[in-house]
Order: sequence, then C-alpha cells, then structure tokens
Amino acid sequence: MRTVGWWFNSILGGQDYQRYVDHLARNHPGCAVPTEREYWRTRHADADNNPTNRCC
Repeated sequence: MRTVGWWFNSILGGQDYQRYVDHLARNHPGCAVPTEREYWRTRHADADNNPTNRCC
C-alpha cells in the first residue's frame, strides 16, 4: 500500500511544492518562498496560459 500511495502522490505532483521550496533555498536564497496555495495557483494559471504539453 505504501508503494501505491507513493506512486499516486508522484503522479499527482504531491512533492512538487517541496521540491520547488528546496530549489529556491539552494539556488535563490534571498527570494521569498510562496505559500503552497500561491504555488499551486500560479502553477495552474501558467498551465492555462501556456497549454504546450496538453492533448486538448
């Protein structure tokens, strides 16, 4: 069950925010870190504005 949970979490992007926060800390230490809600809002808005990798 743990493996299945990990797989679904990976597919749905469950770790994306934490990876982004880690990236900011390593590469842009002076930048403000957005909240998780702000991160997802921006990510979805970018996907809607730039639908490059979608089938429809």
